[in-house]
Order: sequence, then structure tokens, then C-alpha cells
Amino acid sequence: MLTDRQLLILQVIINDFIQNAQPVGSRTLSKKGEIQFSSATIRNEMADLEELGFIEKTHTSSGRVPSERGYRYYVDHLLSPRMLTKTDLTLIQSVFKAKIVELERIVQKSAQVLSDLTNYTSIVLGPRISENHLKQIQIVPIQPDKAVAILVTNTGHVEHKLINFPGKVNLSDLEKLINILNERLSGVPMSELKDRIFKEIVIFLKSHIENYDHVFSGLSAAFHSSIDDGQLYYGGKINMLNQPEFHDIDRVRSLLSMIEEKQDVIRLFENNHHGISIKIGKENDNEAMEFCSLLTANYSVGSKQIGSIAIIGPIRMDYSRVVSLLNQVSSDLSNALTSLYDE
Repeated sequence: MLTDRQLLILQVIINDFIQNAQPVGSRTLSKKGEIQFSSATIRNEMADLEELGFIEKTHTSSGRVPSERGYRYYVDHLLSPRMLTKTDLTLIQSVFKAKIVELERIVQKSAQVLSDLTNYTSIVLGPRISENHLKQIQIVPIQPDKAVAILVTNTGHVEHKLINFPGKVNLSDLEKLINILNERLSGVPMSELKDRIFKEIVIFLKSHIENYDHVFSGLSAAFHSSIDDGQLYYGGKINMLNQPEFHDIDRVRSLLSMIEEKQDVIRLFENNHHGISIKIGKENDNEAMEFCSLLTANYSVGSKQIGSIAIIGPIRMDYSRVVSLLNQVSSDLSNALTSLYDE
């Protein structure tokens, strides 16, 4: 258990290092207004904090930097979310005040505003498209035996499916197909489309379309694959280059390579709990993230969680500001998407 004096010194060391990215010595601490101890007392307490594993030396410098254990203690026991400025709130509100009717644009703008305000990398895991409901299907012929199906969901998401027919299909049959699909599938969850086409639509094709076997063969092949779920939206992918911790080109290359791998990124969102989750350095269980902290929050429609937001930054992250920004954006995004889904 740390004493009040040790807690104060640890907090001041971490706050100073977050701001300046320079090791903190006893002389620096003695000049801080909130520290009213002698230089000898400060040095003794710093030695004890180092022995306990909360701070550590860098090379031969007399200064200390927070260890991962120190940051962990800080975010668990000392962190106080910072009040956002009017400028922060205005920028965030500008995203959600605009009349945006497409889910993708709302989510992408949320990722961008977070990266702009933090100067870190933001990633938003989009809602599961399979849980959307089909609003409309349009089929556009591009060759006598090829067409593109354009699916629009209730949230404004647009999905394209290439249809390859085994033979020529005339325009009359295509028009009938469009009418059947819209009449029978409008309002159906995207996750159920494939089953409904195989079990129900085929019956109507047989009754109304002359070359139904060609039409059904192309349609079933196009919808054989599942709807792409878990779309990722990024903001500030290369912002980490601005951080002194990432002047090492190998470190940057490793991180950027990981960010480009969709499944690696999706795994970062696993086991998220309610509220803000903070993983520091090696807690991420990913070698590329060893020098990073990951903060995640969920967003929802009503009481149902539908996606997640992440901020990736250096371990020397401004946690109090990022926590406030994540809380604000996840709340505003939830409200915006609730309105969109209800329309």
C-alpha cells in the first residue's frame, strides 16, 4: 500500500512524463507547487517507488520514468477524467449535428474526430451488418450473363453482390426478379437472406420466371458467401509517427503491419467490458503493441451493444483526456445510431 506522499509523487511523475516525455528527477519534482517536501525526502520516496516497481531508471540518467506497473496503478487508482474544452465539444458535436443518414459516414467521422483530437490512432469496429434489415434491392445488368445486386439496409449501408448467370437472362426476367426480391425480402435481417433465397424465393422464381434455373443458379452463387461483418474504420493511421517513442523504424513497421491485418485488429476488441477498458503495453498480448496502450469503449443502440471504439497511443498516453473523449464520442455515437436505426 502506497503512502499519501508516494501517491502524490507517483502521480506528479506520471503527469510530467506524459506531458514532456523526459525522465523526471528529484530537482524537477521539488519545483512543483504541489510537492512541499525536501529534496532528500523526494529522493528517498523515489527510491522506494523504484524498489516497488512503479518507476524505473533510464540508462544512467538520474531521472525516472513510470513503469508499466506504475501506469497500471495510475489508471486504476489515480486517474481522473479531464473536463473537455468547448472546442473539443464543438468538434465532436459537429459530427453528430450534421444530417448524415448513412451508418458508414457517421462511424468514419467518429474515428476521424477522435484521431484529430488525440493525435493518436483511432479504430472503430462497425456494427454487424448481418443484424441490419434489408430495405431495398436493385439489380443492374452489366452484360447479358452478368449483373450487380445492390443491397441497401435500414441504416443506409450499401452492399454489392456480383451475379454470374450460367446463360443469358433477359430484362423482363430481371425486372420480375427485382420485384420478387423486394416484395419477399424487404425488412428481412441480412443474416437471413441466404436461407430465405434458398427456401422461399426459388418457389416464386419457378412460378414467374421463364429461365428460372439460370436466374436461381446465379442468385444462389452470389449469396452463398455471408455478409461481410465487422467493418473497420480508421483515423490517423500514421499519427504514431509523431510520438517520440516511435522514432524507431522497426517499431513503427511492426505496429503498422499489425494494423493492416483485419483479424489482428478485431482481436484487440475481444473481451471488452462495459465502460472504458485500458490495456497497457504487454497486457495487449501482442508483440506489435508492446510499446502501446489500447483504450476501448463500446457503443450501442438502446441497450444492445453493436460496436466498439479504440484508441492506440504510446504507453505515455494522456489517459485522462482520452478517457473523456472516448466517453463523449461513444455516447454521442450511440445516440446518433439509435436515431438512425429507429427511422
